[in-house]
This record gives sequence, C-alpha cells and structure tokens, in this order.
Amino acid sequence: MRTVFVNGSYVPENEAQISIFDRGSLFGDAVYEVTSVLDGKLVEYDGHMTRLRRSLAELKLPSPATDDELLEIHRELVKRNDLTEGLIYLQISRGAADRDFLFPGPDVKPTLLMFPQKKSLINSALAARGQKIILVDDLRWRRCDIKTVQLLYASIVKNQAHDAGADDAWMVLDGEITEGSSNNAYIVTEDGTIVTRDLSTDILHGITRKSVLQCAAELQLKVEERPFTVAEAKAAKEAFSTSATSFVNPVIEIDGASIGEGKPGPIAKRLRQVYIESSKAAGI
Repeated sequence: MRTVFVNGSYVPENEAQISIFDRGSLFGDAVYEVTSVLDGKLVEYDGHMTRLRRSLAELKLPSPATDDELLEIHRELVKRNDLTEGLIYLQISRGAADRDFLFPGPDVKPTLLMFPQKKSLINSALAARGQKIILVDDLRWRRCDIKTVQLLYASIVKNQAHDAGADDAWMVLDGEITEGSSNNAYIVTEDGTIVTRDLSTDILHGITRKSVLQCAAELQLKVEERPFTVAEAKAAKEAFSTSATSFVNPVIEIDGASIGEGKPGPIAKRLRQVYIESSKAAGI
C-alpha cells in the first residue's frame, strides 16, 4: 500500500481524505504537476516547479509550500515508497469553502496532495512499437498553457482514440495541430527538420518539450517552432510526442495514414535515447 501526502501528513492511501467542499473537485480550481522518477531521482524538478509557480500565479492561487519544502516531500515519498522508476503527482487546489463562484478569502488554506505511482518509463512497449493517432477538434478552453486539473476533454478524446483502436489523439484548431491529449506534438519533414507548434496559450509549455528541443540542438538538428497543418502531419517523414512520463514517443500512423515507413523513425529514437541519458545524469 502506498504512502501519500495530504495537507502536511504522510498517510496510507486508504486513509487519505480531503473536504467534500474542496474547490478542486467542485470547480476544477486546482493545478498540478507530474515529475518523473528514474533511478530513485527526480527528473527536471526545477522546471516543473517553475511551471507550477506560473500556473499558480495565473490563477492567483496561493502556494501552501516553498520549492524546498516540496522537494523534501517529493524525496520523502520516493523513500517511503521505495520508488525507483515512476512518477510523483502533485496537486494544489484553492482549498475548501462553501460552494461559490467567487474565490474564498485569504483565511482559506490551499489543499496540497501528492502521491507516487510506480511505472516503467524507459522500457516502453508503446515507444518501441510507435503510436497510432487519431485527429479530433480542439474544443478546450483557450488557456491551455495553465496546467489545471480540468482534464475532462483530454480524457474524452483519449477514450475516443482507444475506442477507435488507436493510442492517442492529436487536437486540431483551424486546420492546424495544437498538441496531444497529454503531450506536445512534433513532425519531421522530408529534409529532417523537426517542427512543433510555438509556445502560446494554445498549448501546454512542456518541460520535456524544452529539454528535447535542447537535445535536438545538441545533435545539430534543425528545429522550427511554428504551427503545422494536418496535411503536413500526414505527409511527414516522422512524427512523435513528448511528455514527462512518456519522454519521446514515436508516432507511426495519423488518422489511418502511415507515417514514414510505418515504424519509429531514427530521429525520434535518437532523441529518446539522448533525453533519457541526460535526464538520468541530471536527476536530483
């Protein structure tokens, strides 16, 4: 049984409780981060905390702990759960108060919860096989840059992909790919250029995205940060996605169209290898 953290206490998962009035459940008034763990060390912790602070600031949501305090809790959860490989989930809501659309006053304390999840991240059968993707309309609110817990639409399209015999969905806005249900999206053109949508309120500013683009620069690969169309995606030489728990994940099919040779391409495979190596070396 896992040990989890709720509002200052480490407790068995079956004893963890939050208020029925918590705004995270009533309004989705909460933000979250997921930090991967490799070899018992946290991957890109500083980047996740920087993005967490940005999300909190955008929602004017106070933080219940400092970065150092959160780091201590992350490490304690890794230790108490003997977590070698997997993830730590962190969620901060505005706290518990009588249901009202107006934010509660400063006397209401934010709710902090965290828990571990063991998961094989490096040896991924899906990454070895390559993802099959379907395309769906991007019907989310237009502040996708804030990492909130409002993930119902992402869950809907993920299930839609599953029901269609695919692995995930990429979302389309005005004829152009924005991102995947829980990941950033990329294509590789015939001349070997990596293309991914530029940062805006239309996509999440991925921590893994930033590091993978740094890996690409170190490999002297050309990168273009711009929108790309559905037609470009289907005609791509390669495609892949990135996220904190899937790293670099090749794509072999989009809406029934085979991508490249219909198997993980060399650029995606190389980026995955380099990213994992650098992440393991830099873990804290």
